[in-house]
Amino acid sequence: AGAAVPADCEICEGKPIQVDQAALTGESLPVTLSHRDDAKMGSNVTRGEIEAIVIATGSETFFGKTAAMIASVDEQGHFQKVILQITFGLLCVSFVLTGIVLGYLLLNGEDVLQAIAFAVVLLIASIPIAMQVVCTSTMALGCRMLAEEKAIVSRLTSIEELASMNMLCSDKTGTLTMNKMELQDDLPMWTAGITRLDVLEAACLAAKWKEPAKDAIDTLVLKSIPLKPLDRYQQIEYEPFDPSTKFTLATLKDENGYVFKVMKGAPQVVLSNVHNVSQIGASVDAKIMELASRGIRGLAVARTNAKDQWELLGILTFLDPPRPDTRATIEKAYEYGIDVKMITGDQQTIAIETCRVLGMGMNVLTPENLPGAESMGDKSLGKNYGGLVENADGFAQVYPDHKFTIIEILRQRGYVCGMTGDGVNDAPALKRADVGVAVEGATDAAQAAADIVLTAPGLSTIVTAILYAREIFQRMKNYVIYRIACTLQLLSFFFFAILAIHPNSFGFEDHLYFKLPVIALVVITILNDGCIISIAYDHVKPSHTPEKWHFTEIFTVAVVLGGVAVVSSLLL
Repeated sequence: AGAAVPADCEICEGKPIQVDQAALTGESLPVTLSHRDDAKMGSNVTRGEIEAIVIATGSETFFGKTAAMIASVDEQGHFQKVILQITFGLLCVSFVLTGIVLGYLLLNGEDVLQAIAFAVVLLIASIPIAMQVVCTSTMALGCRMLAEEKAIVSRLTSIEELASMNMLCSDKTGTLTMNKMELQDDLPMWTAGITRLDVLEAACLAAKWKEPAKDAIDTLVLKSIPLKPLDRYQQIEYEPFDPSTKFTLATLKDENGYVFKVMKGAPQVVLSNVHNVSQIGASVDAKIMELASRGIRGLAVARTNAKDQWELLGILTFLDPPRPDTRATIEKAYEYGIDVKMITGDQQTIAIETCRVLGMGMNVLTPENLPGAESMGDKSLGKNYGGLVENADGFAQVYPDHKFTIIEILRQRGYVCGMTGDGVNDAPALKRADVGVAVEGATDAAQAAADIVLTAPGLSTIVTAILYAREIFQRMKNYVIYRIACTLQLLSFFFFAILAIHPNSFGFEDHLYFKLPVIALVVITILNDGCIISIAYDHVKPSHTPEKWHFTEIFTVAVVLGGVAVVSSLLL
């Protein structure tokens, strides 16, 4: 106990051990491993001792492959692709029209140097060189707004992707829930004349209440009642929890010298020891099945009576409760056009119960039919597994490679995918997602892999961040429309003015074609840029649906605005 698992190992024969796999699954309660089970590097033994055979080391371990997934994500962001497409399109139009104007000027006897100077200035003025700078400045101002709302942006362009996000995958433990087990009010009892306090006292007596708690269960139990009154008992013997027996046993003597025993442990194990199992067995089994179907963990408590017979006092129920704001946050996400899926390393029944409480869909699957780390880089994942992932409301009992794969499948299906998490096990998926969000209290690994780090508890901040991001997106879209319209106006005006308007027809005999000094063109460009600065502070309203770059709509609006401006300029 206490040792770290140094490599991926296969457990040999012997008594089962308990292993903390929080670094792999994110779940705080340890799991029991026995013969032929695999203990993975990065986990820690909490109880027991056993020999194991090493089956993988270094980069070949499960943990090593998970780390390799983070390093595998290196691609150009969505925003850069959009800006490059728009810039390249305008660049082509600028070169064509400027080339025609330059040729016309040279054919009409214009001085070569003057014609080239005019064409170069026109070309520079029309190419949207400042597009990246203005959009980046707009997003930087947005980052400051988000920081005031407790959301720290570590990758600037993630704001644009957050505005476009239409799928949010979320870890459960520590993100949707408190990551802190709490006793529930539901405490079924099977012995007459006892109270809830009696059951809780017996559970505490079956632990070392005078010492610091050894595990999560004892911590939970010992915090449920004041411990000072228990000092009237003397603990004679104590048998700690053993993964093979699944119970804790203590022998005690009260202040009158009466000796009795208490036991707490797995409900089925404790039930098998009580003297009246034939009478209460059916009702206890039914209650155990009900709790299991709802994903609620149970801890049975028993004590001996005057005849030294075991009596079942009751079953303590405990659950990792959702954060107070989680349900409202998920409802708002649905309202704003974002689908939410839960991805957790916890048990399937617990995940289903959490989905029910939060008002999410309850079609939670396990990852047996999903590919693992070996499929990294496969471009056909979306085609082969897209339907399975899209129709599921969540996945349970997953490892980090499954989270990574689920995100990749959704991205290949065309979703702009967000991921929220807090643990080392979430880091690969946070890195793979279009928008990785590390919640408050996340590990350093999760924060390093994320694009946005929340500094306030819960997920409510993310909805605020989405609305701010959509406002910023609209400002950038307005700028793009304005910039395209300015470019088309400038190019089209000089194109038609030089080719179609001849001043000598209006009495200006010395001018064969329309001519504007180069310095005047520079002034026009500067004035245009001055107007553009105000776009970053434009008053906009966030949309109720995820934003998209609709190029047809953008260019249509820009062409209409540019066309009106060209016609009015030519008429003047």
